[in-house]
Amino acid sequence: MSQTFRSKTLWALAAGLVMTALPVFGQGVPVEGPVPTTATIQVQSKSGAPLDPAMLMLQVNGKDTPILSVKPIPPPGAQIAILIDDGLRFTFGNQLSDFADFINALPPGAKVLVGYMQNGIVRGMNTFTANHKAAADQLRITTSMAGINGSPYFTLSEFAKHWPSNEPGARFVLLVTNGVDAYNGSTSVLNQNSPYVQTAQEDAQRAGVTVYSIYFPQSYPRGSKGSFSGQSYLAQVGDATGGTSFNMGTITPPSLAPYLTQFAKAIATSYMVRFNVNYPHVKRDTLVRIKLKSSQPGVKLQTPNNVRPGVDLGW
Repeated sequence: MSQTFRSKTLWALAAGLVMTALPVFGQGVPVEGPVPTTATIQVQSKSGAPLDPAMLMLQVNGKDTPILSVKPIPPPGAQIAILIDDGLRFTFGNQLSDFADFINALPPGAKVLVGYMQNGIVRGMNTFTANHKAAADQLRITTSMAGINGSPYFTLSEFAKHWPSNEPGARFVLLVTNGVDAYNGSTSVLNQNSPYVQTAQEDAQRAGVTVYSIYFPQSYPRGSKGSFSGQSYLAQVGDATGGTSFNMGTITPPSLAPYLTQFAKAIATSYMVRFNVNYPHVKRDTLVRIKLKSSQPGVKLQTPNNVRPGVDLGW
């Protein structure tokens, strides 16, 4: 595909707004607050204007909370994991050039990892790299073996808990999967409360990971109920972490390039918001509810609905 992504321009605009870097805090959580904490948010502006931090309002557990700083994420501050379900239909091979174009169009300094989800773990790269060509070279045709991945949510949980980087930076995951949780029994619309999906969602929130996804069928059909179930779960995890799930209903997209363009734009228009959480006797698995909104005209925010006090991945 010869089309270049607009992400380089968007990233350049965002990086130009960065005057100073966020301080890096340890990942350990003290016994009591105030605890420095960051949340990654994505800004959708109808006019294309940058976010005005003065018009942001934050609540933590329902209480108004001061915002310490708001910074756009520069390219070197982004860690992007592309996790592909190894059970996808073999026709996914037709999409590889679009993924290679996406990776190679990332701005210099952005770090990427390409892995294939198998039996609850990620096979492939074990660290992030700013060498985009090397990352793109890891793309391959899926094995298309029915059930080889089991559940993408087991994989997401493990990957988030053992994020393969100790460097500061915003954490993004792009799941390419049908989203079905085979371990939750029936895919009936009446059975959409999966403990495994909930656990994956919370593990991502604790690690400060924003989850995006692209729905793509596996090598065996699960019917309309399976498609609905998988898309519902992917949307749930995306909404909870501040990300987005892309799909065309039950139809296999002829090209994933438009979704990849939207994903690149979302990363380029993401910000880190830093604040203190006053929370007594904090435990490492604590999650607090946050609500961010802006009074800036034409601006809409995508934000996580929970964060772990003390998670500070800032630049």
